[in-house]
Amino acid sequence: MKTRSFVLLLLTLVWTLISCRATPAATRTPEIIVFAASSLTDAFNELAQAFQAKNEGTQVVLNLAGSSQLATQLNEGIAADVFASANAAQMQAVITSGRIQAGTEVLFVSNRLTIVVPADNPAGIHSLEDLAKPGVQMVLAVEGVPVREYTDEILAAMPVDFQTRFYANLVSEEDNVRQVSAKVALGEADAGIVYTSDVTPDIGAQVHQIAIPDAQNVVAAYPIAPLADAPHPDIARSFIDFVLSAEGQAILARWGFAPPPVR
Repeated sequence: MKTRSFVLLLLTLVWTLISCRATPAATRTPEIIVFAASSLTDAFNELAQAFQAKNEGTQVVLNLAGSSQLATQLNEGIAADVFASANAAQMQAVITSGRIQAGTEVLFVSNRLTIVVPADNPAGIHSLEDLAKPGVQMVLAVEGVPVREYTDEILAAMPVDFQTRFYANLVSEEDNVRQVSAKVALGEADAGIVYTSDVTPDIGAQVHQIAIPDAQNVVAAYPIAPLADAPHPDIARSFIDFVLSAEGQAILARWGFAPPPVR
């Protein structure tokens, strides 16, 4: 009986060891975590799906938020493979922290700012100058978010009196640009300033877009880079290469983005 029990115990231990060694290898799925600006939501969802289709067994997990929030998370040490920022300042913040190696970042797309108002345009907004009219209820992204920094850059070139009246109309500040466009679409504000790419099909019928003339507008340049301590550096590099490829750029163009600016 003792011999039989010993044999059964030995077989059990062997089977347990085999299971522990074999199961992870059989079920492990390569996964990369991509931190991307909220304005990239729709485009990066499609990019992730297309990349996964070309790389069977690989999964792309997206963390989408305001670039300043993402930079803070990265600087606090949260694991990630790729960072796609809506401006150079937040990318530089992560480079300064040491999480991204300087020189590995590359511009991959550009954008423009636009005014959005509810479809019925209750405040009668027709130009940038109208945003400073008395009584206009305006919503912007919170300070530090790239779209707000670009907006402030536009305003800095306007007369001081206009700036004072413009900011006096600010009734709400949102964590990211998608929250700005959503609030306007719901009729909770008379106007907001977002990227042209944020006027997506799901809110297209709910908002009216008012162009900001090129002479007053700015070009938003988006950089992307792998994390220096990326858990999957090879896949991270492949994903960035895909974003920069003709197919990746075509996906971005479908979602309202322009090619990266020439530097």
